[in-house]
Amino acid sequence: MRPLVQPLAETDPILQDGGECGALLRAMDWASSPLGEPSDWPPELRVIVGIALGSTQPMFIVWGPERITLYNDGYAKICGSRHPAAMGQPFHDIWFDIWDQLDPIVADAYNGISTSMDDIELIMHRNGYPEETHFAFSYSPVRGSSGKVLGMFCPCVETTAEVLMQRRLAKEREQMRHIFEMALGAVAIVEGPEHVFTFANSEYLALAGHRSILGWRVADAMPEVVEQGFVKLLDDVLATGRTYIGRNIETELQRTPGDAAEKRILDIAYHAIIGADGRAEGVFVQAIDVTDRVDAERQQQLLNFELAHRMKNQLSLVQAIANQTFRFARDIGEARTSLVNRISVLARAQEMLLSATAESTTVDAILRDVAALHEGPAGGRFEFGGPELQTGPRGALSLSLMLHELSTNAAKYGALSVDTGKVVISWRIEPTARGDQFVLDWEETGGPAVTTPTHTGSGTRLLRAGVASARFCQVELSYEPSGARCTIRVDVDGLLA
Repeated sequence: MRPLVQPLAETDPILQDGGECGALLRAMDWASSPLGEPSDWPPELRVIVGIALGSTQPMFIVWGPERITLYNDGYAKICGSRHPAAMGQPFHDIWFDIWDQLDPIVADAYNGISTSMDDIELIMHRNGYPEETHFAFSYSPVRGSSGKVLGMFCPCVETTAEVLMQRRLAKEREQMRHIFEMALGAVAIVEGPEHVFTFANSEYLALAGHRSILGWRVADAMPEVVEQGFVKLLDDVLATGRTYIGRNIETELQRTPGDAAEKRILDIAYHAIIGADGRAEGVFVQAIDVTDRVDAERQQQLLNFELAHRMKNQLSLVQAIANQTFRFARDIGEARTSLVNRISVLARAQEMLLSATAESTTVDAILRDVAALHEGPAGGRFEFGGPELQTGPRGALSLSLMLHELSTNAAKYGALSVDTGKVVISWRIEPTARGDQFVLDWEETGGPAVTTPTHTGSGTRLLRAGVASARFCQVELSYEPSGARCTIRVDVDGLLA
């Protein structure tokens, strides 16, 4: 019996191995193919077929005028459900649905022109439905010994998953940036050991004074924060991966070039951004400017202290008024009437303080209200005089508070605390280079010996605060042994406000 002889294709060394596609090529009826038997193939075709079958990278060959297509297992996956029927078929018949995009590239290759693309997008129907696909490839012409183009060779990689992932990540990044842009407070991202700004929302840019910071190191973009220790904090968060949170952090920012640094108070959070290797590769920065809130809290605290001081003064003043009233009254009825009137005047002043409102009035009327609280039946405790001068609501409120502070101190410690004391008040208008100024002099005499206070209380701070509406205001306090003195200088326009 004669031994069986295997078909030539099955014994051809070029078609050995190659996995599924290698087996498919060995089993094909090459006699009916335009390419003929593998043993008769041009050496160029045999070489590149051997290369393709031995490679795991997707590769295919388009050969001859019929553009017959051969490929390896890597490319079989790209063919989808068109494999294995696509093996040995014309390239046009395999990819008829995307031929309008492939035809020019194949034509160039057959004309001796190579084409290489990092990304081409194709809508393929390889699995029975349209799907977006992406590829990186190189179409290279294959020439024979005569220089004639015999076909083309294409190693390729499908990048669909990577492109869609990058697109998804880009969308997520854009969504996160949108969220960060709308986040409460200032938000920024700094990356690397040099802390380079890669993102900053509008609030952070406003906090930085709208400086150009993106792409800059923190130390270069905002050099004033280096000495304040903020770059050191970023270093620590990047090195340890631990979050830093700081409350009511006072800082100075050079928000406008050439201007003095602006003091701001911030709540700060630095969060490490952890990379794929588990190490921190950047810092997510959050900052909320709480300057206005902290200032309001401090102002409220100051107002509470001031209110407590006022309440203490009012009680002392009521006591002093009662003592004066009963000391000089002829009978209980007169004392009651005088005390009620004086307390009513005091109540009006207190209401003005609490409501922070006042009406237009005159300097003379303000002083008469002040004197009415302390003047005895015989009078003579106050002497005052000056030109008729109108005041506006805000000027009247500030001046009334200052004069009530002076009279309260006089009643507690100064000239009005004894029967022999008196207060002399005068006012005038003085022209200056800054414009006309209102000048009021307060002088106490006949009271107990006066010494300079060892500390500044809230009452003194109120006096030195001056007239709130004034462009210029100066308060001079002196404590002569014979009695306290005060000179108030304020621009006339401020008093009229």
